Amino acid sequence: MNRAGLFAIRDVGSLVHETSEQGTELKKTVGVTQLTAMGVGAIIGTGIFVVIGKGSGIAGPAVVLSFVLAAVACVFSALSYAELASSIPVSGSAYTYAYATLGEIVAWVIGWDLILEYGVSVAGIAVGWGGNLNAFLDAAFGVTLPDAIAKSPEEGGVFNLPAVFIVLAVTLLLVRGVSESARANLVMVVIKLTVLVFFLVVAFANFSTGNFHPFAPAGTDGVTEAAAIIFFAYIGFDAVSTGSEEARNPARDLPWAIIGSLAICTAFYVLTAIGALGIASPDQMKDSDAPLAAALDQGAGMSWAAGILALGAVVAITSVALVILYGQTRIFFAMCRDGLLPHRMAQVHQRYGTPARLTVLLGVLIALLAALVPLGTIVELVNIGTLFAFVLVNIGVIVLRRTRPEMPRPYRVPWSPLLPLLGVAFAVYLMSDLPLDTWIRFVVWLAIGLIIYGLYGYRNSRLRRQEAS
Repeated sequence: MNRAGLFAIRDVGSLVHETSEQGTELKKTVGVTQLTAMGVGAIIGTGIFVVIGKGSGIAGPAVVLSFVLAAVACVFSALSYAELASSIPVSGSAYTYAYATLGEIVAWVIGWDLILEYGVSVAGIAVGWGGNLNAFLDAAFGVTLPDAIAKSPEEGGVFNLPAVFIVLAVTLLLVRGVSESARANLVMVVIKLTVLVFFLVVAFANFSTGNFHPFAPAGTDGVTEAAAIIFFAYIGFDAVSTGSEEARNPARDLPWAIIGSLAICTAFYVLTAIGALGIASPDQMKDSDAPLAAALDQGAGMSWAAGILALGAVVAITSVALVILYGQTRIFFAMCRDGLLPHRMAQVHQRYGTPARLTVLLGVLIALLAALVPLGTIVELVNIGTLFAFVLVNIGVIVLRRTRPEMPRPYRVPWSPLLPLLGVAFAVYLMSDLPLDTWIRFVVWLAIGLIIYGLYGYRNSRLRRQEAS
């Protein structure tokens, strides 16, 4: 059944057909190994190398349970992403899925939300990158960058130069091409996993249970509050779905990549959290921008090992910035191709086969955000945006099962609608633990988006133009 007006939906067949249109056609060059590496590359980074310190400061040693809770909250949504990504192999991720199931206005809201989520996520990643760069310079050479060019104004600096540098560097790499970016990411993923294995070996060789008492000083509330913040560490598996249109075999490869990358990263996260607490107390890590390096340096007294870890963190976080910025450009690209944002921004560069113009635009805007905004504010905004997207993706699976039961589904979420409903419940539960000012910023952002949709998107959408003709 077709709907008109604000809740008009896009036909799945039409969405897939448009991926081969001249001028906006992306190259299909990515395989399952590269897609899985994209997931691991996007997930393992700022979360484990940075946010573990903030989480342990809230929950104490029970932060290990916070990592497990955040993973459980993600797994149901990961299954829903896997079904929709294999069924609708089109750029845009949750935005495109909402357009095919819930209607244009819902798609706009989630797309606008994802622009915020991915944009501030890259900015937060860049800030964490700068912190780890300083930790490496200190451990290896005994020098650090001056606060004036290494911190935001709110933290006592002028602007964060390292954060600006890394955003612009990954922007240029993404302009060059998706296959080049995927190869670079694969190399960085191998390096980051090697560094984490090194950390685990060192940590468990010096392990002590003394830091695990008291285990949960803030009780259950501390575990759930930390999980809402640590959830930032799991953002990334959804970015794999933004590569649907550039996957060689999306029906087979995307479910493996989404679910596989989440499983790999969860195992590393839990082991790393246990290892870190075995050599350092939450107090030693909670105020550090590079808590794992601090755990080795202050907790185990191994400054040489801290230097290796800090260098690995710099590489690891670079790959996260690369994949998340890639995801944002593909969501923005899909919205432009649909006419909800200026269509000319969806033009693909003839030589590189990428949406170069919008990639540069987004890179510059995110670099400015990373230069001026502190990490804590960024993390909370990312979490609420991601959780909101998860709610709609899970609902989308349920709706599409009813409205398009005949549609081919290479992967199907088991026990639907139970598991998608659990995904909704966990996401809403974690959203309820976020601060009020985060909700206020989020609502203001959505209000701005609705104004833009009313003034531009509604009148210029491709669907509306087709209905008029």
